[in-house]
Amino acid sequence: MWHALLEYALFLAKVLTFLAALLLALLMLAALRRQRSPEGRLELRHVNERYAEQRQQMQSLLLSGKDFKRWQRAQRRQDKEDEGRDKARVFVLSFDGDLRASALAHLRQEISALLAVAEPGRDEVALCLESPGGMVHAYGLAASQLHRLRQAGLRLTVCVDKVAASGGYMMAAVADHIVAAPFAVIGSIGVVAQLPNLHRFLQKHDVDIELHTAGAFKRTLTVLGENTEAGRNKFKEDLEQTHVLFKDFVVQHRPVVDIEQVATGEHWFATQALALKLIDELATSDSYLIALCAEREVYEVHYRLPRPWLDRLGTQVAQVLTRIVDDLSSVRLIP
Repeated sequence: MWHALLEYALFLAKVLTFLAALLLALLMLAALRRQRSPEGRLELRHVNERYAEQRQQMQSLLLSGKDFKRWQRAQRRQDKEDEGRDKARVFVLSFDGDLRASALAHLRQEISALLAVAEPGRDEVALCLESPGGMVHAYGLAASQLHRLRQAGLRLTVCVDKVAASGGYMMAAVADHIVAAPFAVIGSIGVVAQLPNLHRFLQKHDVDIELHTAGAFKRTLTVLGENTEAGRNKFKEDLEQTHVLFKDFVVQHRPVVDIEQVATGEHWFATQALALKLIDELATSDSYLIALCAEREVYEVHYRLPRPWLDRLGTQVAQVLTRIVDDLSSVRLIP
C-alpha cells in the first residue's frame, strides 16, 4: 500500500511541476506580447435600478399574484412621480489597495472622467476603500488624486468595510466624511521599513561586495554590503521625517483628531476609531449607498482595462493550481 501511495505522490509531483512550468511559460509569453498598454473603457451602472430589480424579485417571491400586481401598480405610480424630480447624483468608486497601490491606475482615470461632468456643490463621490497600506509614494499619489475631488468642490465620502490602515487611512483622511463598518480596521498612522542584511554570511564565504556612492547618504542601509551606524541613524531619521509628513497630512485634512494620541502606529476597530474621531459614522457601505438611493441618483463608475487572452488563461491556470494544492493539503494518509 505504501508503494502505491508513493507512486501516486510522485505522479502528482510531476503533474504539479508540468502545470507550474506551463503557467510560467504562458506568463512570460504574455509579458513579451504586452508591448503597449491597451486603452481602457469607462463603465457606468445605475445602482438605483439594481436595488429596484432586487426589491421586485423579492416581492414577486413573497406576495401572491394579486398582491404583487397591486404592488407593481403602486410602484409604477411612485416611479412616475420621481421622474419629474431633479435629483443630485452620487458617483461610487472602488479602490482595492495592495502594496503598490496598483488600483491607482484605474482611480486616476475615473476621477478625471468625473471631474468633466460632476456638478460642484451638488454631486457627491463615494469611494469604497479597502487597503492595509503600502509604499509611501504610491499612496501619497492616491491621496492626491482624491484631493482633486475636494479641490473641485465635490463632496467626498469614504466607506470602509474591512480595513483602511497606514496608506489606506492616508487616503481616507482626505474625505469630508468617513463611514466604516463596526469591525473595520482603522488607523496605523506610522511608518515601517525593514530589509535583510547578508554581509556576514557573504563574508564568511569569502564573498566581497563593493559599493561606491557619490554623496554621503546615497545609500544608507544595504542588503549585501556592510551597514554602518551612520547609515542606520540616517535611515531612522528618514523614517521619522516621513512620519512627520504623514501626521501633518492627517492634521491638515482631519484637524479634529488628537494626532499625538492616534499617530503611534496602532490600529483600532471602527467602534474605537469613532471615539478617537478617526471616522465620522458607523455603517457598512451597503447601508450608506441604499440610504442615498432614496434621495439621489447613484451610479457606480469603473474604468476597465482589457485583459489579453494569455493573461486570462494564466489566471485560470493559477486558479487550477491553487485548487490542486488545496486538495492535496487536505489528503491524510492512513496506514
